[in-house]
Amino acid sequence: MAKWHSKTADEFARPGQIANLKAKQEIAERIAQQARHGDVIGFGSGSTSFVAILALAAHIKAEQLSCVAIPTSAEVELACAALDIPTTTVLAARPDWAFDGADEVDPHGDVLKGRGGAMFREKLVFRSSPRRYILVDSSKLVPALGQKFPIPVEVFPAGTHLVEAALLSLGASEVHLRKAVAKDGPVITESGNFILDARFPRVEPTLEKEIKSITGVIESGLFQGFSPEVLVAKD
Repeated sequence: MAKWHSKTADEFARPGQIANLKAKQEIAERIAQQARHGDVIGFGSGSTSFVAILALAAHIKAEQLSCVAIPTSAEVELACAALDIPTTTVLAARPDWAFDGADEVDPHGDVLKGRGGAMFREKLVFRSSPRRYILVDSSKLVPALGQKFPIPVEVFPAGTHLVEAALLSLGASEVHLRKAVAKDGPVITESGNFILDARFPRVEPTLEKEIKSITGVIESGLFQGFSPEVLVAKD
């Protein structure tokens, strides 16, 4: 099969400026050792996941494994193409296991994600997986979710105002439509929706379900009750 040879493809086969790269490489090697011949693996999005994808690609090649990835974003799909990792969808196959990064992780293993805007696809793959790993460095560990970042809420565009009002009724102290940096207007998610970033003074154990019950909400960045195995990189 002929491959594309282009600068764009090359950019997705090597890391750029990644914070705490050495620590992330250490944890990436640990997750790469989980791969077995025939595995279908859910590939998370974000910088830590990208480093893990590089390590997995090297491990798969060195051990001559046959593994298939289920990407959670266009960025991950491009990386898999550049690294010769075949892909499928959660519609066609169930992942044997999945890994992802996180923006925050609390002591109970509950997770806050969504700064990359891929939370719907990430949660779809994560919930489909019988084994789940969260890869973080120590800076992502917090005593309670919502301390560093607001909760991203993916909304159907026409429901933006309804969802904003409902989030405020749930107790959000502020709600902002996420604006794009490299284009005019709002950020568009992997599924073609908008993102509202909502700050809550306290994240209750029921908040994920309460947000999901709002008409117009597609998904939130709260991952509560999944009980993943959290792998923390050494400082």
